[in-house]
Amino acid sequence: MRIYVKVIPRSSLNKVEKISEGEYKVKLTAPPVDGEANKMLIRILADYFGVPKNSMEIVGGKSAKTKIVDIII
Repeated sequence: MRIYVKVIPRSSLNKVEKISEGEYKVKLTAPPVDGEANKMLIRILADYFGVPKNSMEIVGGKSAKTKIVDIII
């Protein structure tokens, strides 16, 4: 499954919001430095979808606020 995620780093809380089918907005407390926000994004989405972290991969937008994430279910 492929989803599109808009990431908002340095938020006050970690939160996943579904915008539409296949589109999500994720607020992260991590800063966008040294890949910390991407690592936290994978952890948060894995918990949200109930899959292991290694089932998720950022395939597009690794340094952008809008990312493409593949989830292997």
